[in-house]
Amino acid sequence: MKLQHVRLLLQKRGHLLPARGRVQAVATCVQEPRRTVSTGPNKESNVENKSSVLGKRWKDTAETVIIGGGCVGVSLAYHLAKAGMKDVVLLEKSELTAGSTWHAAGLTTYFHPGINLKKIHYYSIKLYEDLEEETGQAVGFHQPGSIRIAVTPARVDEFKYQMTRARWHPNPQYLIGPEKVNEVFPLLNMEKILAGLYNPGDGHIDPYSLTMALASGARKYGAQLYFPAEVTNLTPRSDGTWNVGTPHGTIHAKRIVNATGFWAREVGKLIGLEHPLIPVHHQYVVTGTVPEVKALKKELPVLRDLEGSYYLRQERDGLLFGPYESQEKMKLQESWVTHGVPPGFGKELFESDLDRIMKHVEAAMDRVPVLKNADIINIVSGPITYSPDILPMVGPHQGVQNYWVAMGFGYGIIHAGGIGKFLSDWIIGGEPPFDLIEVDPNRYGKWTTTKYTALKARESYGFNNIVGYPKEERFGGRPTERVSGVYEALKTKCSMGFHAGWEQPHWFYKQGDDAEYKPSFRRTNWFEPVRREYNQVMEKVGVIDLTPFGKFTVKGKDAIKFLDHLVANTVPKEGYTNISHMLTLRGRVYAELTVSHVSPGEFLLITGSGSELHDLRWIEEFAIQGKYNVEIVNVTDEVGVLGVAGPLSRKVLQKLTSEDLNESAFKFLHGRRMNIAGIPVTAIRISYTGELGWELYHKRQDTSELYNKIMLAGDEEGIDNFGTYAMNVLRLEKAFRGWGAEQAEFIGKQAVKQIKEKGLQRKLVYLTLETDNVDPEGNESIWHNGKVVGNTTSGTFSYSINKSLAFAYVPTELSSAGQKLEVELLGTQYPATVIQEPLVLTEPTRNRMQKKGEGAKL
Repeated sequence: MKLQHVRLLLQKRGHLLPARGRVQAVATCVQEPRRTVSTGPNKESNVENKSSVLGKRWKDTAETVIIGGGCVGVSLAYHLAKAGMKDVVLLEKSELTAGSTWHAAGLTTYFHPGINLKKIHYYSIKLYEDLEEETGQAVGFHQPGSIRIAVTPARVDEFKYQMTRARWHPNPQYLIGPEKVNEVFPLLNMEKILAGLYNPGDGHIDPYSLTMALASGARKYGAQLYFPAEVTNLTPRSDGTWNVGTPHGTIHAKRIVNATGFWAREVGKLIGLEHPLIPVHHQYVVTGTVPEVKALKKELPVLRDLEGSYYLRQERDGLLFGPYESQEKMKLQESWVTHGVPPGFGKELFESDLDRIMKHVEAAMDRVPVLKNADIINIVSGPITYSPDILPMVGPHQGVQNYWVAMGFGYGIIHAGGIGKFLSDWIIGGEPPFDLIEVDPNRYGKWTTTKYTALKARESYGFNNIVGYPKEERFGGRPTERVSGVYEALKTKCSMGFHAGWEQPHWFYKQGDDAEYKPSFRRTNWFEPVRREYNQVMEKVGVIDLTPFGKFTVKGKDAIKFLDHLVANTVPKEGYTNISHMLTLRGRVYAELTVSHVSPGEFLLITGSGSELHDLRWIEEFAIQGKYNVEIVNVTDEVGVLGVAGPLSRKVLQKLTSEDLNESAFKFLHGRRMNIAGIPVTAIRISYTGELGWELYHKRQDTSELYNKIMLAGDEEGIDNFGTYAMNVLRLEKAFRGWGAEQAEFIGKQAVKQIKEKGLQRKLVYLTLETDNVDPEGNESIWHNGKVVGNTTSGTFSYSINKSLAFAYVPTELSSAGQKLEVELLGTQYPATVIQEPLVLTEPTRNRMQKKGEGAKL
C-alpha cells in the first residue's frame, strides 16, 4: 500500500481502535520481513559434545572474554586480536548480529554534537572504508554524504555553533545555503529551508556485512568466536579474575567485557549489578522502487529533517526513513526490565505501529513529496537499548574487578569501530587513549533507579532532534534521591542544574527577574543575575551549595605511602590541604583531587561531582594492585558541603565559632575539625572562587541548620546566595584550570623527555575577546591569518573588565602576550588577544603582595 493511502486508512479507522487494534489494521498493508528465530543453545549440552556443537577447539583460559556478538563486541575482538592479544574469546548466545545489530538502519556520520565522540565517529568511518580490502569481506558501505536541514533561525544558530566546534577536528563538515541543499538533494520540497549542515563521507553500511567482516578479521588475527555459547554464570576469583560458565565448559578469564546489547541487564544481574538500561521500540519504513529515485545519476545523501524528527536515506531504488517520536508517543519495552528479556529473543521484531509515527510520516511526505506514492515493502520495529542520557556505557566498572562494559548503544553501528579501538587501547595500554568521560559507565550510581532510567530514556529518545543549546538542562526524572539539605529552601529561588544525580543551584533570581528556563546561544536571562552574584562574592560574602562534590576518606597503616604513590604531589601534613593530580602511566592527568590530611593517617579526598565513581574506581584499583593496607570509603552521600566566600566571609563565620579564623591562625590551604554554630564541621580554607573563603564539610542531615545559622549571622554583612555560573566566572578570572578541559593536556614526568626532544607544539593561553551578545563556552575554533590554528577549552564573560574571557590551545609561536587572534562564535570571527594570566589575582596572592609592599615601605 502507498504511504498516502496508509494515512487515509488510519484517519478513517485507526483512531477508533485501541492501540493493538490499530497495529492489526495496518499490518495487512505491510509485509514484515521473515527472519529465523534462534532459541539459543540446548541447555543439556555438556563438555563431551562441545566440539560437535561449536566445530572448534574449546579454550579453557583467555586473557579477555567478550560476551555478545553484535557489531560492538565483534569490533572489540577484532581490535584486541589485531593489537596482538593472544587469547581473545567472544561468546554469543545465539548467532552473530542477533539482537539490535541485524535490524539496524546502519547510518554512519562524522557528526556528533559533543567533542570527544567525534573522534569515535571519525575512526569508525575510516576503518569501514578499508575493512573490505583488509578482510576480503564486502561491507556494503555507501558514502553519499548527509545533510541536516534547518527551517528555523534557532536551528541555523545551532548549525553555526556546531561549525565552530567542528573546524578544529578532521571530520569534514560544512554549512551550506538552500541552493546547495537543493543541488545535493534534488527531491526536496525547499519551502522554509534556511540552511543545511553537510557532512561529505557520511552514509550507511550493511550492519550484518560489517559484523561479518569484523569477525573475519578477528579470526584472522587469532580471536576465537564461539556461538551458540550462552553465558550461564560469572564467578569472581580471589585474584580478580573470572570463571565464565557456559553449557560447553568454563573459561578462566583475566577480564570480561559485557557487550550484550539489550541482554546487558541480564548479564549484569549475574554479578549483582543493575545496569541502568532499557529497550526502546524504534521503527523505520522501507519503500519499493521510487521512479524519481531510480532516475537519479548518483545516490542521495542521508537526510535528517530535525524539525520533522526523522532520518531518510536511499535504499536501492527506493527510500528508507525512520522517525524519533515524542516522549509521549514513543514506546519502551519496560517488561524486559521487570521480567527479563524473553529467553529465545534474538532475531525477532516487535509488531509495527504506523499510527505512532504517522505525524513523522506526514512530515517526510511533505518534505520529500515522492514518498506519497511510494509502496511500503517493509516496516521494521525492533529494540535498541538506551541509557538514561542516550550515550553508551564504556569502560571498566567501579566496584567489580576486571569487569568491563560496552553497552547502551543507541547508535551502535557508527560507534562500533571507534569504541572497539578505544577499549582495545585502554585494555592493552592500561589507560584510556583520550578522555571520554561522557560515556564512563560510572557516571551512574545507586541513585539511578529503574523509574529514573525509564523517564530519562523516554525523554532522551523524544529529544533526539531538538535544538541542542549550551548549558542545556533536561528535567525528566528529577529530582532523584540526591538532594542536599538546602534543596527545599532554595528550589523556588534559583535555576537548578543536574550534576551526577544532584540538584545544585546554577543561578538565583529575585523579584523582577525573568525566572524561566530560557536556553540560548546568546546571553540570556541569567546574564545580569550572575553579575549580581559575582559582585556579591567580590564585595561582600556569598554562600554556595557544594554538596555534589565526590568525597572519599582514606585511612590505614599505608595511607601516606599509598597517597604518595597515587598522586603527583607531596602528601600534605596533618592540618594541611593541597591540590593533587592522579597521573596515568604515560604521565597524563586522569583526575584532580583536593587532598586534606584531617587527622593522623586519615585523609579526605574531594573530586568534582561528575568524576565521583570515575575517580573512585581508579583509586580502588591502585590500592588493590599495590596491595596497600588502606580503607577507602565513599562518603559522598553522607557528607554535605557549604562554601562561604568573599571578603566578609571571615567576619561572618567568626561570629559562629570560638576558633581563631584570623590570617595568622587559619591560613590558606589549612584545615581543621571544629564547630560552626555548634555543628561539627571539617573546615578547609579554600575556595574555587579565588577569594577568601572556606568549604565546610559536615553531616548531610546538618546542612539545613548550618545554612540557616550562617545566613542569619551574615545578615548585617548583606550575605546572599550564589551559584555555579558565578563561580565559573570567578575561577576563570583567576585563571584556575578546569579538569577535563585545560588540564587534559597536562604532561607528567614520563613525557618530559619526549617533549624536550620534539619541542612543545601547543600551549595553553589566556584570551580576552571583543564580542557583542555572545560569549565563548569552550571548544570553539581559533583563527589566525584565515586558518584554524587551535581551540578554546572554556570561556565566559568577565564582569570585572566587561569582556569575554577564554582559555585556548594555540601553536607555541602564537602564544606570546599581545598576540592577536580570532575566536569563531556563531559564524563570526571576533578579535581576541593573548594576555598575561590571571586577569584577577587570588585573595592569598593579593595579601602576599600587600605584605611585601608594606615591608618595602618600612
